[in-house]
Parts: sequence; structure tokens; C-alpha cells
Amino acid sequence: MDDIRIPVDTAYGDWNTRFGEIWKTQAAKLREKFGDSIEEIKMPGESATDMPIVYVKKARVIELIKFLKEDSAFDYAFFSDLTATDEQPDEPRFEMVYHLYSMTQHTRIRIKTRIREGEECPTLVGVWEAANWAEREVWDMFGIKFTGHPDLRRILMDERWVGHPLRKDYPIRGYQIFPTPQEIDPSLLSD
Repeated sequence: MDDIRIPVDTAYGDWNTRFGEIWKTQAAKLREKFGDSIEEIKMPGESATDMPIVYVKKARVIELIKFLKEDSAFDYAFFSDLTATDEQPDEPRFEMVYHLYSMTQHTRIRIKTRIREGEECPTLVGVWEAANWAEREVWDMFGIKFTGHPDLRRILMDERWVGHPLRKDYPIRGYQIFPTPQEIDPSLLSD
């Protein structure tokens, strides 16, 4: 089986050779600025990852992401995605996962923060409006609530749905049949 830590040549070169020094410098600056709030950093070549993964305490995750966006040494001004993973039976149960891209340096970074069952995660909507629907999807699929989110409601499942289908404890055949269509909330319709 191939190991992601073994460099693979591409038309653009191998990622670690191309971006390794940038990533190391950035990791050192993050450790310096955020200190004990950085729980761990996994680097390509050392860990089975294709980009740096920065684990940060939940209390400072939005501050760190905003710093990555606004500081010119990082310039991660493109919000690619956010999602979550259910790490059950491990605790904390969930990991929030944020993907950012720097259009000036052509580098990527993954930010993770750990969330316990029943805890809320701060919303990223104040930094990137595009996080709105992604956070709604995480709420819908995993049941993670976002403190300060402007419109946290289901986005994929029917509003009557019970449970969150991407949790590991959700039954594989947890079908729910609704014989009638969901009522439309008139306040959500635009003119």
C-alpha cells in the first residue's frame, strides 16, 4: 500500500518540496502567536497528511482562522470548506474541520478543533459569510450547534427528521417516511 508520506512527483512537483519551508515557517509563527492554544500540528512528510493540520482549542479557533485570513505572511483568504467528523468512541467526540487556501502562495491548510457531545462551536459566519450553509449542513448531519449562527436550521433533511444521519450511532437503516410534503414557511420565501 502506498504511504502518503512518500513524495510523488506531479506536474507541479512534490508538495512537501515545494511548500515545506513555507509550512514550517507558518507553523512556527502560529505556535509563537497562539502558544498553548495550539494543541498539535501535523506536517506533511512527518504525518500521513497532504497539508499541515493545526489542532487549536475551540475557544480560539475563530481568532486563529481570522488571523490566517488577514495576516499577509499567511494570506489564507479563500475559505474552501468546513465539515466535521464523528470520532466516537473517542472523546471529544467530534472534530470540526476547516480548509483554507492562499491564492498568493498556492498553499492549503487544515484547521481542526475538538468538540465534546453537546458542546457548541463558535460560528465562522462573521469571518466568511460562505460558512453559513456549511455550518447548517454540519448541524443537520452531525447535530453540532454553532454559537451566534444567524439561521441555524436543517438544510438537507426534512425539518421533521429526527436525528443526525452522519453520526456513527445513527442506524444504518434509519429511514423516516413522511407521507405528506413538508409545509413551506412563508417567511422564508423571497419576493
